[in-house]
Amino acid sequence: MSELIPKELLKNIPKLYETEEQVDPIAYVKLFIDGWTWFITEISIDKNICFGYVISPFCSGELGYFSLSEIGNIKGTLRIRVERDLEFKPTRLSVIKRAS
Repeated sequence: MSELIPKELLKNIPKLYETEEQVDPIAYVKLFIDGWTWFITEISIDKNICFGYVISPFCSGELGYFSLSEIGNIKGTLRIRVERDLEFKPTRLSVIKRAS
């Protein structure tokens, strides 16, 4: 997990279910590859599971759970692995949804 999300970012991401009552939670990390984008709002470090907003070729965006270890094993069309957007700043989901 450390190669996708460094420890200094991990400590800022809420644990799973901590933001479930929030109407407009914050996404802390953006991962991407080949038309897929994952915005992480919550994480379980022990279980290696995230919750957030996913945009893919199959949907214009939906909330859900995803495995960080599975995402880390994906290779794109050029055999490149999933990357973290180094310029991404914590952003409210409402802003991300409007932009997608």
